[in-house]
Amino acid sequence: MTEVNEFNRRNIEEFRNNHGRLGGPFEGAPVLLLHTTGARSGEERVHPLMYLADDGRYLLFASAAGVDRSPAWYWNLIANPDASIEVGDDIVDVHAVELSGEERDAKYADQAQRYPQYAEYQRSTTRTIPVVALVPKPAMS
Repeated sequence: MTEVNEFNRRNIEEFRNNHGRLGGPFEGAPVLLLHTTGARSGEERVHPLMYLADDGRYLLFASAAGVDRSPAWYWNLIANPDASIEVGDDIVDVHAVELSGEERDAKYADQAQRYPQYAEYQRSTTRTIPVVALVPKPAMS
């Protein structure tokens, strides 16, 4: 198991044991568990990610800590935009929509103001870091 996979595994376990709360570098930050379908493998993947709540949507920032390529979860959502998330103890079915233009820029700036590491991530890469809105699907009655 890679170091990143082990880090994610521990965070997923802590998230589920503590009703969506994490300690360490995520202490106090809003975190969700994103369930995607692998773009190439077709297998379910689970990713602990910080998010920004936005009028009923959950915004994700595909920063990959500022490396020059977007993270796997981003490509999974582009290939398969229907996903689910765990927020606290709730499971929510969502549809992913990538933001663009002024809306993308404004939401990224908001996240960078709240969490300055996001400004650093954008400075460290030549790519424009994608912002993805997860829009909850209506509950079926």
